[in-house]
Amino acid sequence: MRQHIQLVLCAAGAAVVTAGAASLYAQAAQGGEPLWAYAYATQPKPGDKAAPQAAPNRNLRPNEDAAEQQKPRTVPGSGAQYSLVDVRDGHNVIDWFPGDHPAMPPIIKNGPASMGAVARGCGSCHLPNAKGRPENAPPAGQPVAYTVQTLRDFAAGMRLSADPRKANTPTMSGLAKAMSEDEIKQAAEYFAAIPWSKWIRVVEADKIPEAKLEQGGMYIIEGKEATEPLGNRIVEAPEDDFQANTVRNPRSGFVAYVPKGSLEKGRQLVLNGGGRTIACGTCHGPTLQGIVNIPAIAGRSPSYMMRQLWDMKVGARKGPMTQLMKPVVANLTQDDLTNIVAFLASMNPPTAATTTSSR
Repeated sequence: MRQHIQLVLCAAGAAVVTAGAASLYAQAAQGGEPLWAYAYATQPKPGDKAAPQAAPNRNLRPNEDAAEQQKPRTVPGSGAQYSLVDVRDGHNVIDWFPGDHPAMPPIIKNGPASMGAVARGCGSCHLPNAKGRPENAPPAGQPVAYTVQTLRDFAAGMRLSADPRKANTPTMSGLAKAMSEDEIKQAAEYFAAIPWSKWIRVVEADKIPEAKLEQGGMYIIEGKEATEPLGNRIVEAPEDDFQANTVRNPRSGFVAYVPKGSLEKGRQLVLNGGGRTIACGTCHGPTLQGIVNIPAIAGRSPSYMMRQLWDMKVGARKGPMTQLMKPVVANLTQDDLTNIVAFLASMNPPTAATTTSSR
């Protein structure tokens, strides 16, 4: 009953900010997309398309040293050993810490059965603990109904990217289309069973250490001293590039540098709407952990959340529940959205996930 009342309030609140929204949608893309969220250095051009992502394989790449790629690796706290070839084999997802999550069903470890050996397991991108990374979604702890609807929307072509170059969007659409109803349910239930826990350290800054941009992926911190102006970006990067990227350690988290003052500005918008929208808790629940088919948003990747808000604002993301969000974001500027996701990323989950020892 409480959830039904909350959904009614959500719909009513969205209706309040609908007036004048249509003209604002048309203006949304003026000035360009928030490049930092999509991990590109330049705005997309007419006719740009995503380059197809390679299917999972264990092949050595040109100029790679076979011995170096095939030698066993370890990560702190795990008794497992994997080679770099194992790490990048998305059809047979490695698991450094199997005690941190339920047993992976085949859809998480190997991908849709209908795709055979070229299938990519959900855990290869979103990690076995479902924490995700800046370039993709963090599905851990999301309501089952939300993930089910998300996968159906991808399969139906309703989840597009405002930046047509973003390669993992068509990859997700293809995987979702290939999934059976049982696989969709298994994936959604697996993700929902993993409680969300702190994953991102948020730091307000004017300047940051020099950061390299991996086009379409994420930022990598290369410098030691804070010499690079942050501006109005958010720079989300691995705390340890080797652990997070090279060996895909799912316990190695991320840091998000956010503009100074953004957390307080975001707090006002998130908690009471700032006079331009409705409070996020109206729909996403009092602790912003989601209800029914509305997602959890507290403590999640600011890059991912910014992409979703922008995609909805410009009409790239569609779907049944998106219609409620369009008027909510219509009156918000790009800076408003940046402040919102900065504050949301800084929030601690109400309960931390219980982590057991690896086995």
